[in-house]
Order: sequence, then structure tokens, then C-alpha cells
Amino acid sequence: MAAVAQATFKSIKSLVPLFDRVLVQRFKPETKTASGIFLPTSATSSPLPEATVIAVGPGATDKEGRVVPMAVKAGDRVLLPGWGGNAIKVGEEEYFLFKDSDILAKIQE
Repeated sequence: MAAVAQATFKSIKSLVPLFDRVLVQRFKPETKTASGIFLPTSATSSPLPEATVIAVGPGATDKEGRVVPMAVKAGDRVLLPGWGGNAIKVGEEEYFLFKDSDILAKIQE
């Protein structure tokens, strides 16, 4: 995984993705079972493949110069690959930038 960029933004809302980039926040793994048992960090260290879309760019342009619309929008729940993305840390929170085409699926509720 790439190095985490430490950002000095006041808020993640001030970060606007460009082109076909999607800013997401991964769901955090549960640290406690339903019965109240706390799980060790080693049991919860792998990131979950689900995330919430925070912001999206306007889309990339095709060969004719037309903007290709994004497949997701802010607020969508998505399924991410187990690799890739650029990590951005704002305070104690970690976010990731992915290309729109790297997102595997939208999760319908």
C-alpha cells in the first residue's frame, strides 16, 4: 500500500476530487462482538472492502472531449478492491482516493 499522506485540511469537505477520482471512507471493522467480547487488533487489522463515498470528481473526458459521467455519488455505499487507492489522513480519520473504474460495485439497500 502507498504511504499515507498526512493532510492539514480543516475538514475533509475541503478536499474536492478531480477528474474521475472518488473520495471514500472505509467502514471500520468491529472491535467488539455482539456478546461484548473485545477483539484484538490483529483480528481487525485488515480493511473492510465496503466504504462510503464522501465526494466525487466531475468525471474524466473521452477522446472527443466529452465528460464521462461518474458511476457513483456522495453518500453511496461501495465495494472496493482489496488493493489500491491513495490514503489521506485528516486528523485521526483515514480516507482513500480511488479511480471511478476501480470501484467494484455499488451496494443497494
